[in-house]
Amino acid sequence: MDYGAFVQAAGRGQPPPIALVHGPDAQLLDDALAAATRGLFRDPGEAALGREVFEGGETSVDAVVRAASTLPFMTAMRLVAVRRSQALAAKGADTLRDYARDPNPSTALLLLADESLAASRDRRDHWLLGAMPATAIVSLPVREGRSAESWLRQRAAAEGLTITDEAARLLVQWVGDESASLLGEARKAALAGGGENTAVGVKEVTAVVGEHRLSGVFDLTRAVQRRDVGLALRTLDRLLATEEAVRLLALLTADVRATITVADLAGRGQTVEQIARVVRKPPPVVDAIARGPGAAPSAVLARRLERCWEAERRVKSSGEPNAELTALVVDLCR
Repeated sequence: MDYGAFVQAAGRGQPPPIALVHGPDAQLLDDALAAATRGLFRDPGEAALGREVFEGGETSVDAVVRAASTLPFMTAMRLVAVRRSQALAAKGADTLRDYARDPNPSTALLLLADESLAASRDRRDHWLLGAMPATAIVSLPVREGRSAESWLRQRAAAEGLTITDEAARLLVQWVGDESASLLGEARKAALAGGGENTAVGVKEVTAVVGEHRLSGVFDLTRAVQRRDVGLALRTLDRLLATEEAVRLLALLTADVRATITVADLAGRGQTVEQIARVVRKPPPVVDAIARGPGAAPSAVLARRLERCWEAERRVKSSGEPNAELTALVVDLCR
């Protein structure tokens, strides 16, 4: 099932009877739950009666299925949601599989997993993928660059904010492509124009994000690229005084992705100028990346990206963000 189609159907009050939405994008997961809640319940009072939210690491499949099998009380439908559903114990696979074959028509069961459950080099498919019908599985889209800009403008418009193309481009460039961070900075930028302001342009973005923040992040990524662990850690320490670790993690991940893209395109024979247009970095920066970190073997570059994802998983699994980010910077410098 397509994520966009799911959100539209849920917003109309027609979510599927059971769905598994998975992927490392907290904002899109929150939007999915919000759309289902908004579509099924007309006011907060109904939501309080008809919605039940579980935490995957603190409940069992049996408890979730019991809740989903319960008939509504004073509402037409019930919504049962499980955050971090990837933490549910695999011993409940048969129970969930049996329920999925004949779900309660008066309940929408929504499983939310804040990581991709598909197989990777480190593991097989998560058991949830085998327990759910293929038509009930929703993989979150991966957005980078222009697609992230487009998503930001559309998502902000849903809140009544108008973001110019250039402002969206700057936000993605300065903040990274992590959805929650992008939307949060866009909201702050709107407030920078006044309490009633709904238009976000370059002026508002610069006032909130600021070129000094970009400079600090550039210092960090450049130190990592040069493998100067001492400078990288000092820069990181300075940035953590004012920046959220999750945002810095997203920016480091975006930089590693850009390096992989540069290496791939350079290997295909594209010129520095052509690559610069794709990754939207100045040609001298692209050339430095291609000659420096981009010259590493593809296996090394892939491992760097996997290490970023590993750090993200640990942070989202209650790891201490600053400590995880520090360890990541040390590993990337190696």
